[in-house]
Amino acid sequence: MNTRITTLLNIKYPIFQGGMAWVADGDLAGAVSNAGGLGIIGGGNAPKEVVRANIQKVKSITDKPFGVNIMLLSPFADDIVDLVIEEGVKVVTTGAGNPGKYMERLHAAGIIVIPVVPSVALAKRMEKLGVDAVIAEGMEAGGHIGKLTTMTLVRQVVEAVTIPVIAAGGIADGHGAAAAFMLGAEAVQVGTRFVVATESNAHQNFKDKVLKAKDIDTVVSASVVGHPVRAIKNKLATAYSQAEKDFLAGKKTAEEIEELGAGALRNAVVDGDVDHGSVMAGQIAGLISREETCEEILKDIYYGAAAVIKEEAARWASIGE
Repeated sequence: MNTRITTLLNIKYPIFQGGMAWVADGDLAGAVSNAGGLGIIGGGNAPKEVVRANIQKVKSITDKPFGVNIMLLSPFADDIVDLVIEEGVKVVTTGAGNPGKYMERLHAAGIIVIPVVPSVALAKRMEKLGVDAVIAEGMEAGGHIGKLTTMTLVRQVVEAVTIPVIAAGGIADGHGAAAAFMLGAEAVQVGTRFVVATESNAHQNFKDKVLKAKDIDTVVSASVVGHPVRAIKNKLATAYSQAEKDFLAGKKTAEEIEELGAGALRNAVVDGDVDHGSVMAGQIAGLISREETCEEILKDIYYGAAAVIKEEAARWASIGE
């Protein structure tokens, strides 16, 4: 299946691997790109040399296109923009901010810019800014989230803009991808399933927490301070819940709630502390039950979607007759 996204990026499968901080390193991104998807390095709050090392790692694995996700609130955002230009990275996705001040430089360097958006208003603003596509991410996703579900957001964004739309949030198999394509998306972004990929360097404790999760095992924390995060329930999530109650009662400040999350994602992903660390994962974690290679994941999603679409097309054709 060719879409404007596969043509624009020169990738085989219309599937992005999410740019998850601490998880999406050079090994994972390289494996995804090498297998035909778009691997994305998660810049997070990492300094320039750390991201450079990951870019070099991807280049040692594959000569196929890959991307870097730039978190625009990072203190190193300016440095990472310089870096992707220096390293000839072909695709940049952005989150947590407006990439406007970087657009001219990125496009001049031949870089395709694709921001993550949680609303129609932001999608329209990004189109006016001149971005090449948008990732419409629903609140089913892991990590920092917006307020709209993938089902409602993607369809409305597709109707509101003329640039390609990538659907994200709650997608982990062919059925989910097929649903996104039916909503008008031209590619999908998958995060949680790639966390447990064979090539993922996430701590085994983190992977096991995802593999054992049920459909109701994620919670949203920090909503009261405007930075909601979805993660799997654990002692940290319980502490967040109490802190939010204390905040509403005037017993805690927003800064104290923010401090709860400082370094929590790294603690879970790198050190394996899945009790007091932040196990960011999407609601679809309940569907994920085994580790597989990136190639196996991509093929399962792509050919699974094709089978679903073909089956449904035949069923609807028979109804029409």
